[in-house]
Amino acid sequence: MRHAARVTALSLSIAATGATGAYAASITVYSAQHEQVMNMLAKDFEKQTGISVKVRNGEGPALAAQLVAEGTASPADVYFTENSPELMLLEEKGLLSKVDPTTIGTIPTRYSSPTGQWVGVTARESVLAYNTTKIQPAQLPASIFDLAKPEWKGKIGIAPSDADFLPLVSAVLALKGEAQTLQWLKGLKANAQIFDDDEGVVAAVNRGGVVTGVINNYYWARLHAQLGDKSTRSAIYHYSNGDVGGLVNVSGAAIMKTAHNADGAQQFLKYLVSERAQTLMANSHVSYEYPLHAGVAPDPLLKPFNELQPPSLTLEQLGDDSQAGRLLRQAGLL
Repeated sequence: MRHAARVTALSLSIAATGATGAYAASITVYSAQHEQVMNMLAKDFEKQTGISVKVRNGEGPALAAQLVAEGTASPADVYFTENSPELMLLEEKGLLSKVDPTTIGTIPTRYSSPTGQWVGVTARESVLAYNTTKIQPAQLPASIFDLAKPEWKGKIGIAPSDADFLPLVSAVLALKGEAQTLQWLKGLKANAQIFDDDEGVVAAVNRGGVVTGVINNYYWARLHAQLGDKSTRSAIYHYSNGDVGGLVNVSGAAIMKTAHNADGAQQFLKYLVSERAQTLMANSHVSYEYPLHAGVAPDPLLKPFNELQPPSLTLEQLGDDSQAGRLLRQAGLL
């Protein structure tokens, strides 16, 4: 009987080891990135490491809220999103682990968590798309605040329910305070045509359905790549002199404190900021974001990163978007 018991115990031990090994051979990523980009990176990472990647796609704020709700029961190892406020929210909730310092050190400090709990991966700029047959660059506003003035009524498109609009509101709030932010949003409510997402905004601008539109730079670049020069009747305007309309925001990734495969998750973050992965993204003709790894050039369609003139605003000041949604609802935009 003792021999049978030892055999049974040994069998259970082997089975447990095998299960753990299989479990450790995969990671689960909650991703708010473009699905084509995420799939490309996941396949390349699997090829490089042998670690399989299970992806759950969704909008950044919704996935962040899901992670908060799931708490310690979350199956996620990594959260990879398009906007820093969602990462700041999870950091504030105490849900993230420290990222390996060598990974953090790959990216300029100002683009990652102030406490080392997530790492910046790519960046992009808020811009104003405009229809080149309906308005000239000299007629465009010097500041994004001008879009709330009466003379812009019916001439602008926005997508306030798009996850990418929230950080812009948070930036205005950080720089101007609640009263001015609400006044600006009410002006946009009076002036703007409302779209479901930034893709809808830039498509409407290009066909002339609206004269201008607030978007992130990559939406125009993707439309241009799809249509070609002959069918592109729009361009993008870069706000200058630190205007909040030229906000540069960061896509980043974090490891959940309850990660089942913390080592694999660390490897994935190290991969994301590597020259190999950053070059893949830069050359993908899909993301059109700025690589944050020094020496990796962005797509030539993009304005050089060092020529952008964003507002002087840290990611910590930008915060967690907790007030942006409330103000959008108060202004009647949500």
